Amino acid sequence: MITADAMSSILRSMRSDKGAGRKRWIRIGLRRKNPIEAAGPDGVAAVAQGPRRGPAIRIRLSQEFARMRKKEEPAIPAGEVPAYQAASVVPDLKRLEDPPRKDRFQITWIGHATFLIQVGGRNFLSDPIYSQCCSPVYLPNLKRLAEPGIPFPQLPKIDAVLISHDHYDHLDRRTIRRLGREPHYFFPLGITPWFERMRFGNCHEADWGQTLDFHGINIHCVPAQHFSGRGVFDRNRTLWCGWVIECKGRKLYFAGDSGYSPLFTDIGREHGPIDCALIPIGAYSPRWFMHPVHVDPREAVKIHRDVRARRSIASHWGTFKLTDEPPAEPPIYLKKVLYEEGLTQEEFVSLRFGETIEV
Repeated sequence: MITADAMSSILRSMRSDKGAGRKRWIRIGLRRKNPIEAAGPDGVAAVAQGPRRGPAIRIRLSQEFARMRKKEEPAIPAGEVPAYQAASVVPDLKRLEDPPRKDRFQITWIGHATFLIQVGGRNFLSDPIYSQCCSPVYLPNLKRLAEPGIPFPQLPKIDAVLISHDHYDHLDRRTIRRLGREPHYFFPLGITPWFERMRFGNCHEADWGQTLDFHGINIHCVPAQHFSGRGVFDRNRTLWCGWVIECKGRKLYFAGDSGYSPLFTDIGREHGPIDCALIPIGAYSPRWFMHPVHVDPREAVKIHRDVRARRSIASHWGTFKLTDEPPAEPPIYLKKVLYEEGLTQEEFVSLRFGETIEV
């Protein structure tokens, strides 16, 4: 299944193939340039108004849907992808309550882009979603495929929450309400009114390139190539981002949601080397349609190298079926790419739900 958000975004960013100065017509929220496929030497796509008359738009729509009808070859042959069975482990609650090494990152995969990140005596959650469905109303095709790796009542006290953008599978109202007003919430520009409507304090809004301090831990807001919106009329009204957590000389990069772009090389140059990167590997098919906003495992490995990560963990897979690829395919595809690129399986791992590693 392809989400309505993705459909709207792609149709607004369709490519003009005429001439060397090709452009994407992209709608920019908060006057930010979304770096979708560099059109110029600075690595940032040009911003164009696009034609105002209907015929040109209709022609472009017909071209895009003609491409849609062309069936892509699967990344992994169907016969090599087993039926999906979520692999999970019982979380080590004693270890979660008292991590043995406060100077290292302890990371537990809860599901999708939700991780428990523990460092410096503080507990962070990334893009938390505990709901059974990642939409404003219950839709069976968007229901959860696997239970959260840590049951909500067994979470340790959460000190801070990192939000990458406002899509329903990353900013879940039910989960935020359960977490309550005590944690500090970090999010990109434009999302403050959403929290204000729930009368939440402890909110910290950041722009790309901005650094916030949280009890001696530096939290850097870094760019991503994505889009935002929770309804029909709010497309790209808020920003999207990734986060770098820096504590006692160690760094963790949470990519959030993104398509591939030269921006990752910039992140690696500014913040690398990265001790651990949480990089999405799912929701990528069909590629002609999803590549501007979601990386596939091959591009995820490029990000691993671009940000100079010593170790990476796969995210954004196996929890909700958002696009066409089978739910079991992303980690198989990732292993294939790692082998082809001469990297070990330990350098870029796919955790089981509830599994914890220390970096």
